[in-house]
Amino acid sequence: MGLAWLAFSVDIINFCRNFPADHFSRRILTQLHDAGTSVASNYHAACRAQSRKQFIAKLSITLEEADECVGWLHKLAVTRLASGPAFHALQQEASELVAIFSSSRKTASSGRGKPDREGRKTRAPHDR
Repeated sequence: MGLAWLAFSVDIINFCRNFPADHFSRRILTQLHDAGTSVASNYHAACRAQSRKQFIAKLSITLEEADECVGWLHKLAVTRLASGPAFHALQQEASELVAIFSSSRKTASSGRGKPDREGRKTRAPHDR
């Protein structure tokens, strides 16, 4: 997976920083910023999990936050508060991360992959 999770959070920060916010969009931007930066924080925590169970729990939070970003970006789109190529790229990036985190959680939950610290099979998050 590389550092896509970190790049996404940076992209969200820059998008929110440069967005001409008004009274109506400020709340959406705050929620988007919080969810977007939480993606990186929670994935970072998942990568340092002490067990498969802890990894799956942290990855589940990461997935929820990425999906929340998809929702906030969708709200910006349907209200016509945001548009353009950079915005659509951010929407695509969020959707791709949801798919990646969902697949990773499914793999970890199934028991496929490399052994974890307790000898159970799992995939190392940075090996993707």
